[in-house]
Amino acid sequence: MKIVQAIKKGDEPFVFQNSNQLKEPLVLVFGNRYMLESEHIFNEVRALFPEGHIVFGTTSGEIIDDKVLEGTVVLTAIEFEKSKILVKRCNVKDYQHDDKKMGTKLAAQFPKEHLKHLFVISEGSSVNGSALIEGIEHLNNNGCGLSGGLCGDDDRFEKTLASYNESPKEGEIVAIGFYGDTLEISSANYGGWTTFGPERIITKSQGNILYELDGKPALDLYKTYLGEKAKELPKSALLYPLSVKTTENSEPLVRTILNIDEVENTMTLAGDIPEGARVQLMMSSVDDIANGAFHAAELAMENRKSSPELALLISCIGRKLVMDQRTEEEIEEVKAVIGDNTVISGFYSYGEMAPFSGQDSCKLHNQTMTLTLFSE
Repeated sequence: MKIVQAIKKGDEPFVFQNSNQLKEPLVLVFGNRYMLESEHIFNEVRALFPEGHIVFGTTSGEIIDDKVLEGTVVLTAIEFEKSKILVKRCNVKDYQHDDKKMGTKLAAQFPKEHLKHLFVISEGSSVNGSALIEGIEHLNNNGCGLSGGLCGDDDRFEKTLASYNESPKEGEIVAIGFYGDTLEISSANYGGWTTFGPERIITKSQGNILYELDGKPALDLYKTYLGEKAKELPKSALLYPLSVKTTENSEPLVRTILNIDEVENTMTLAGDIPEGARVQLMMSSVDDIANGAFHAAELAMENRKSSPELALLISCIGRKLVMDQRTEEEIEEVKAVIGDNTVISGFYSYGEMAPFSGQDSCKLHNQTMTLTLFSE
């Protein structure tokens, strides 16, 4: 595996951290939404990698090595020497927001033989990540792994962009299939958030839209907990996500509120919140989040036969807001576990995709650090 990385700031050209001649590389370009809206960005990257498979995604912060950047574009180009990749795309507008069907159609484009892993970079503004994952896994009967994340837009929640081999645009979902018998790919996630306050029952919801808790308007109830911070919604919701437990014995899922509807008095979350589920508010501290990142890295490294050459990190914008000036500490915790020889790239997101520890099926998470580790 050969890897080169570069950083672009403002109108300056990309500055490469290292150099290498790559053949038909996978080129991951994660960056600030305003910069990826530039009409020149695709041609600029294409000129650097004429044979590259170029995948774009907007972020709420860019990760490269042990650094967290803002208002930049980070580029990581990877040549797999013993393996193959296949990249496919789709757009939410072509499926009338039937995200499960969209996921099924997307996954069906990948031949199953020798497919080791799918890594998904999805638009993050309107997609129901739970339904998308359910659709992708609907045809998954060969034990293929699945991980990835939802694109971000800092804490603006205006729009997110992604693309494959074209200029970034709204509504895109890009999936990268990794093929090869020598590939070793592992993924894991962990949060570090704790519940507080009373447990409430979801009495009315539809998909990822929450209407009522304990028979009362959910948004009104949530605002009473936030107090003065309610004026800053939906941004302030990132500091107080919901723990959602669908059954007595299920692992609780963390759900971030992506948007609110003052007219309908509802909240739109990043993934499904079924009626009958029990929810509680959550909060965290800097130390809890850093420790959570360390534990996520430990889980991703469990039972690996070889050291990872590449680590793709997707962490939640909510974690970044809590960490503030200390955000890089969670990346440093990850690096302490996976080692200095692993190339690190990634971004801060509106949602993370990975299985729970010890499980095969993927889930949509919020407020977690998610790692996908690669070696050939």
